[in-house]
Amino acid sequence: MKEQNAVMRPYIVGNWKMNGVKAMLAEARAIDRAAGRNPGVDVALAPPATLIGPLRDAVTMIGVGGQDCHTAEKGAHTGDMSAVMLADAGADFVILGHSERRRDHGETDAVVKAKAETALAAGLTLIVCVGETLAERDAGQAEAIVGAQVDGSLPVLADPASAGLRLAIAYEPVWAIGTGRVAAVEDVVVMHAAIRERLMAALGEAGAAVRILYGGSVNAENAAALLAAEGVGGALVGGASLTTEAFLPIIAAASHED
Repeated sequence: MKEQNAVMRPYIVGNWKMNGVKAMLAEARAIDRAAGRNPGVDVALAPPATLIGPLRDAVTMIGVGGQDCHTAEKGAHTGDMSAVMLADAGADFVILGHSERRRDHGETDAVVKAKAETALAAGLTLIVCVGETLAERDAGQAEAIVGAQVDGSLPVLADPASAGLRLAIAYEPVWAIGTGRVAAVEDVVVMHAAIRERLMAALGEAGAAVRILYGGSVNAENAAALLAAEGVGGALVGGASLTTEAFLPIIAAASHED
């Protein structure tokens, strides 16, 4: 058994991004039923904000989360969503620092950290995303870039011993997100080990309990190999989480890990 999975269940999270209307609640219900058949796996979905409440009402076995939140609890921030609002709508976690947020909205590590601390105060658990661009990997800077993102994006935890319950890290190489390209398993192992080292440095022994997910074009064909890799505690799944047919094999692959 992989070291981290000896004490933690695999965590499979679907990020629906800017996809989904009420008709997709049928997919969520089917995913929820599948999660019930795979009790050894923690499953969650992060739908668009408009569906958080309806999805929470539709499922019983899976987590429901937001895709982002503001740094402030409330205020004059038109179009934004606070962590308190997410929790009130039924979310139990939030994804922060996704590369699309960093790229499209100019989010820095400091902004991600501030959002993370606001989300923790609202009672949400966190998935903090990190990852390098292809140019950074080709320049041999991947580990340095990702390590700096981890250091700069981690929130200050009032109780560091709770890190494994409040926090997960998602390693998503930017060049593999939505492109169909997937990082080589050996590269994933190296990067997850580097992230673990940073977590241990920041959190002490509690850093060993933080799940590190892989994200970047995860699908039914590659999930088993990625989830079996040393240091991989689950997956953050994009397009393949939009349908039951594509998402269930990934959950099943996690369930079969030993």
